[in-house]
Amino acid sequence: MLLRLPTSLTEAQNCMAEGAVPIGGATLVWALWQRDGFPEQAMSLRSLPEANVIGREALGAAVLLHRIDDRVPEVMRGAASTVGTGAVRRTATVGGNIVGSTLRCLLPAALVLDTRATVLDRDGTFETDLAEVVAKRHLLLSLRWRAPTTSGYHKAPAEVGGPPPLVVATAVHAQEDGGRRVRVAVRDGYEVTGGSADCAAGTDETLRVLDTTALGSLPPEIGDVMRREVSGVLGRTTDG
Repeated sequence: MLLRLPTSLTEAQNCMAEGAVPIGGATLVWALWQRDGFPEQAMSLRSLPEANVIGREALGAAVLLHRIDDRVPEVMRGAASTVGTGAVRRTATVGGNIVGSTLRCLLPAALVLDTRATVLDRDGTFETDLAEVVAKRHLLLSLRWRAPTTSGYHKAPAEVGGPPPLVVATAVHAQEDGGRRVRVAVRDGYEVTGGSADCAAGTDETLRVLDTTALGSLPPEIGDVMRREVSGVLGRTTDG
């Protein structure tokens, strides 16, 4: 197998046109390739500058999970720090987790940040939402968002090899009119449920409004965890 390492978008497009299979850290595909056979060509974005950004409002698809630090919002940092083991986080990438993984541990965090994705195809780059990225398995270049006021991430303890653990991601965003809006995403099993509400009327009213969204259909015990996490993030927002 020939591994290609493009250093420009044009080179990456040429690799795609010539049939190179995109890989992240190869943590998810290596076992499949060993079983089913390796492709003639693979392509990694680890040398592409556009795929390696790390900042308060951006994260590249080729960034290794263990490199995600306090430059990014707390909710994204928390999500990355709880993926697999330390060895996995030193090889797994942002793009591989969101596009290639069935668990998509970073997806709830990306959703509450109201993230937009920049992707690459043979015609060039374009921006789209995460739902399209996941559904069509686009070649992800980077994620971009507007930095939240406060955010938080909760992942329930789980046994190795057991069912996917419960995840609650929360972020509070400043609005143009001076108000605040909270976004929440809950992963229960393999499904992610989201909702949002204005925060102007206080925590109790915010939670009541969230219960009128899709989040209100969650099982009671999961709803209790969601409300606890939202209350904690809203409390930190008020304290700040």
